[in-house]
Amino acid sequence: MACPQAARPADAARRRRLAPGLSAGLSLALGACLIASAPAGAETPSPVPSPSQAVKVAPVQAAEALDQSLSPECRVPGSKLYTLAKLNAVKAALKEKRPVRVLSIGSSSAGLGTGSSYPVKLENALESALPDVQVEVESRSLPGEVASGAGERLRTLVAEVEPDLVIWQVGTNDALARVDIDSFAEALDDSVKWVMSHDIDIVLIDPVFTASLAEDDYYNRMVSTVQEVARREAVPLVHRYAAMRFLSTRGTDEAHMLGHRFRLNDLGLRCMAEHAARAITLSLLQSDPAKPDPKSDAKPDPNTIPDRTGTAARPTPGRDSTEAAPATRGN
Repeated sequence: MACPQAARPADAARRRRLAPGLSAGLSLALGACLIASAPAGAETPSPVPSPSQAVKVAPVQAAEALDQSLSPECRVPGSKLYTLAKLNAVKAALKEKRPVRVLSIGSSSAGLGTGSSYPVKLENALESALPDVQVEVESRSLPGEVASGAGERLRTLVAEVEPDLVIWQVGTNDALARVDIDSFAEALDDSVKWVMSHDIDIVLIDPVFTASLAEDDYYNRMVSTVQEVARREAVPLVHRYAAMRFLSTRGTDEAHMLGHRFRLNDLGLRCMAEHAARAITLSLLQSDPAKPDPKSDAKPDPNTIPDRTGTAARPTPGRDSTEAAPATRGN
């Protein structure tokens, strides 16, 4: 079959007037000519696979939205920022319309009276998030203090300050001092339980992130230990490590967040104050369990007993119970 030559203007105009069927025929013929004129040894293009043969592409998951309530340079997704739990003591202070007293301890908590200090930033962030609420932040940390020492001082501090809420940045100093992790976990767990036994709320903030220790197994275990204690005792947790790690991937240079010996600088302190305030305000929105109707004839399930918070139920020891109400947790 003779292949068509380059079209002249008149030929082009005439081809535009061809019927659709004839145009399709010419397209097929041209395709056959291109294949026939291919050089010897050239590969023939692979046929287009049928729908049943098409390669399946995994759907792309949309990135989690950033928390827009935070400053642009501090924004992270909620899943990388906090674990929520109830704050009954703070709720009681709000209902009584009295100032909320906060005791801040741990690394980066020191420094009073200056606009750049963490207590001032935390107080401002909380009052911004809780309009018409007076917040009083008292900072009583010691540089380099580990959890066991802070826990011992905590008994005295609580008697002096009489806080509604304790915010504890914990784990960084212990990790730098290479404290035994089991001893650290025991000291932290005992202190958290002691605070809660006195009807005081507590929020934990896990260690800072630094690229130099990102692959350090001991350091990562220390971060996980703080998370495990918060989960076990059902207290709110600020995921400082995950938040700082996320921000480091968004062009926020680590040097802009950390100062000497892993202490947060001005930007780092501001972001942490915003993150803590966000975790606290969202924890306050955790609903209380529905109260039973006194007129109801329903009898309590003999296979369950209330947990220590009264917010959930767990199986009675020694009984065969296949179902139990899940504990209420924020996430």
